Amino acid sequence: MAMSKLSKIIIFLLLLVLLAACGGGDAEPSTSTDSNADTTTDTSSAEPAAEVEAEPVRITISGAFALFPIVSLWAEEYSALNPNVTFDVQGGGAGKGMTDMLTGAADIAMLSRDPRQEELDQGSFLVPVTIDAVVGTVNANNPYLAEFQAQGLTPEESNAIWITGEITTWGQLLGTDAAETINVYTRSDSAGAAEMWALFSQGEAQEDLVGTAVNADPGLAEAVRQDPLGVGYNNIGFSYDQATGLPLDGLQIIPFDLNGNGQIDPEEDFYGTRDELTAAIAAEIYPYPPARALYLVTKGPPSPAIAAFYYWILTEGQAFVADAGYVSLPEARIQEALSLVEE
Repeated sequence: MAMSKLSKIIIFLLLLVLLAACGGGDAEPSTSTDSNADTTTDTSSAEPAAEVEAEPVRITISGAFALFPIVSLWAEEYSALNPNVTFDVQGGGAGKGMTDMLTGAADIAMLSRDPRQEELDQGSFLVPVTIDAVVGTVNANNPYLAEFQAQGLTPEESNAIWITGEITTWGQLLGTDAAETINVYTRSDSAGAAEMWALFSQGEAQEDLVGTAVNADPGLAEAVRQDPLGVGYNNIGFSYDQATGLPLDGLQIIPFDLNGNGQIDPEEDFYGTRDELTAAIAAEIYPYPPARALYLVTKGPPSPAIAAFYYWILTEGQAFVADAGYVSLPEARIQEALSLVEE
């Protein structure tokens, strides 16, 4: 069930990007657990007055695309168990989520990077909920795909492509005479994925990245899918097909040359399926960054209703993590997070 719901969420986000490209507007991806069904009550069969329904609660959540699929799923499952609690979950990037939360436009921010000091100074209260990663992407029809995937990418090479701009052609990258330009894409919105990619690329912040700037995770994936010479980066949920676990149609994953020997050795080759990749992240073979913990954030300690939602996420909700393509927190960190929620 988790897989089919996540597939709908990802397809919905991709459709939004295509609609926007056709002039369909700038609507943010969002999901809501509200129902438009007729809720008229038949008083003739009402339950005894002693069984009063719980007070309705509405929780608004905004932020990182990395968390959008799993949080949307958690919200749907939690509402099914607690019909009095409804959610409005919107993407928009980690920066937008933090701004929305701190200004009161949202109750919870989805954060896919470490918090800024100024965000902490304003009372940001972080609870880790899962682990995800950013991966490099290349067009599946790239004429140099086989060579690139055999060689892999080092942090130094990524730095020369996305930070300094010293590597501009496929020949420079692969050590051949290929003259075609590498078309580099990055994020235009304030994004945890971009910060993780900058850190992997030996930079310090998203602003260090160069390239054609594209809005949102699905937008960046689509840009690379449409450009045979394009390279970019995406969160796992926007790089792999939710139904098959294979790289998204039109994309391939850029493997990392972890030992710097100029080739992808068998122990470095774990990108064929999403499950292989998440296993490497869990084993900490895949580097941190661009792997990282993901957080839900409130301004100050969470309200009782939000704390109850957090508690469910960190206990029963963890059953959805693996099938959704994420990595569970280590048990010790789950216990630390639970202690934050229970304070």
